[in-house]
Amino acid sequence: MKKLWLVFAQTATVCLALLFVISTLKPEWLASRSPLPTGGGTVTVQSVAESAHGQARANSYSDAVTKATPSVVNIFTSKEVRAQRHPFLNDPLFRRFFGDQLGEQPERSSSLGSGVIVSASGYILTNSHVVEAADEIEVLLSDGRKLLAKQVGNDSETDLAVLRVEGGQLPAITFGSSDALRVGDIVLAIGNPFGVGQTVTSGIVSALGRNQLGINTFENFIQTDAAINPGNSGGALVDASGNLIGINTAIYSRSGGSMGIGFAIPVSTARQVMDSIIKTGSVTRGWIGVEVQEISPALADSFKLKDTRGAIIAGVLRNGPADKGGIKPGDVLLGVEDKPVTDPQTMLTLVAGLSPGSTARLKLRRGQEEIELKVVVGKRPKPQPEKQ
Repeated sequence: MKKLWLVFAQTATVCLALLFVISTLKPEWLASRSPLPTGGGTVTVQSVAESAHGQARANSYSDAVTKATPSVVNIFTSKEVRAQRHPFLNDPLFRRFFGDQLGEQPERSSSLGSGVIVSASGYILTNSHVVEAADEIEVLLSDGRKLLAKQVGNDSETDLAVLRVEGGQLPAITFGSSDALRVGDIVLAIGNPFGVGQTVTSGIVSALGRNQLGINTFENFIQTDAAINPGNSGGALVDASGNLIGINTAIYSRSGGSMGIGFAIPVSTARQVMDSIIKTGSVTRGWIGVEVQEISPALADSFKLKDTRGAIIAGVLRNGPADKGGIKPGDVLLGVEDKPVTDPQTMLTLVAGLSPGSTARLKLRRGQEEIELKVVVGKRPKPQPEKQ
């Protein structure tokens, strides 16, 4: 009996050792089976496919896209273009033989862009250059409807325009806060690139407050690496929740396509311009009648300035607001209404935000002395269209 028990113990020990080795080195050899329920309860089973799907949904921006895309429209414009008349067409003999068949034949050119429905009553925000000089503007909604649009007004200095359509209650977008944006925030660009149809691209905020790019007079761009291409102009830049934070307006490109540097007008600027256009049909800005110049290190050394902060007054319009207020060429503008001026672009923006007719306090440096002058703000003249 003792010998039999010893054989049994040795066999059990070898089997357990073998099981341990297999479970460690080749666990797939051991088929795992779930025990069947013995009672009337239910067994919850989650497959790998379902788990992966749930993870994908957690990392998706589908909800933001679903919220924002109904408010983004495609804009198609057309205008009449007359070809230059050839001098031969003014010759009576030439016209006698060929009649008017060689006369001016007007042609129509078309372009496309995007826009954002900002009001359920039919107001649409887009870029000024999208609808510039258009004779006819047609808007394609996400539900397939095509509506004719009228231009309410535009502001070429920020490249914004407001359109109006009649189509009942429209899906207006929700406004976000561009002032709360941070570099690295996720953003989505929605528009109609190259006319292929509504498209969504994603990226991050690459930089804030971009200016001195020579794109617009007033620049305070959001820079993003979300792909923006021709046709995206006027479309929406939204946050990860689907709220509008900017209007896509320009790209940096050497090939005509996206190179990962796109620019959008902050919604804070767009809203101010939009409200002014809807109320009055135009945008009114402050003006003091000066020409300013950036302070380079060489200029700072020449004028014996401590740093390059501010904007140097290079010229003063005779009998203009600044002239009447006592500002002189060579003065350095340091502040407007207690807000610091760091460069000419900042100065332009601060002065433009003043109400015409109001009195503004300007802080300047004249020589080595800091002074404060009061200037009655004028109305900024409308930009003159460039001659063709």
